[in-house]
Amino acid sequence: MDINLKGRSFLTLKDYTPDEIRYLLDLARTLKENKRQGKMGNSLKGKNIVLIFEKTSTRTRCAFETACYDEGGHATFLSNSQMGKKESLEDTAKVLGRFYDGIEFRGFSQKTVEDLALHSGVPVWNGLTDLYHPTQALADLLTLMENTDKPLSECKFTYVGDGRNNVANSIMIICAKLGMHACIVSPKELWPDKDLQNYCEDLAKSTGAKITVSHELDAVLGSDVLYTDVWVSMGEEDKFKERIELLKDYQVNKALVEKAQNPNLIFLHCLPAFHDLNTAMGLEVYEKYGLKEMEVSDEVFRAPYSKVFDQAENRLHTIKAVMVATIGSREMV
Repeated sequence: MDINLKGRSFLTLKDYTPDEIRYLLDLARTLKENKRQGKMGNSLKGKNIVLIFEKTSTRTRCAFETACYDEGGHATFLSNSQMGKKESLEDTAKVLGRFYDGIEFRGFSQKTVEDLALHSGVPVWNGLTDLYHPTQALADLLTLMENTDKPLSECKFTYVGDGRNNVANSIMIICAKLGMHACIVSPKELWPDKDLQNYCEDLAKSTGAKITVSHELDAVLGSDVLYTDVWVSMGEEDKFKERIELLKDYQVNKALVEKAQNPNLIFLHCLPAFHDLNTAMGLEVYEKYGLKEMEVSDEVFRAPYSKVFDQAENRLHTIKAVMVATIGSREMV
């Protein structure tokens, strides 16, 4: 099947068919191999992209910039725009759409990234919002593909922790799209939004996927992936005490890994991770609450089955695939 994503925005995985998602993953693998072999592309030659960040970033910014340069394009990091202050979002989007071939947005509201796409007239890519993190989910799936011989449809992808955050949401969607078993293990107070859960369960009927949401740690049995994220997302820093109380039993540690009973299991984390005291925030939490580790133990984070840095690298290759597919020269895609 010929897949053509030229001119499309990438706001949520809901907007993409299973075949389109597989296409992006296959393209990412090709682009990754090309980079490994020192083959530099030019599918973004003459293209300009702008990166808008409301939230801090390491992997997202670096991945978009490097991916753009790798394919011959030019990136502008815009951190001091007048958007929403002295100029409306609509007017800013229309201006940027005249200057740039694509816009990346990383921030709080999903409506912001959707409005940028509505008014700019160029593809807009979601680098993270409070609801979704679609480029992360692509990197997560690529990492799984590189570490299993099983078809994705036979894989169980388990997320443990805050089950209603943007990463958990996007994992549940991509697994439902690709016919996988998505398992969310979380206290009931942090279960995914019911409407999203219903959406994924309805989708699973046509793709053969399975959706499990449980507060029981035993639900990790048979997992091919154990995945976690920080207990407190950006903008929720005042909730540390509350989240620690809710999630202290949901740490991914050796005991939880053993519950999965899968010698081929891999551990994933989208980073940054609070697995030791080598961060200012980690030290602050230790001083206030006595925790040396939070969502993942240092033992698991550093284990051979931890693929977190492969996963981090794959942000580059999957983001590159999204840009190449949506604004790149068609003959190069």
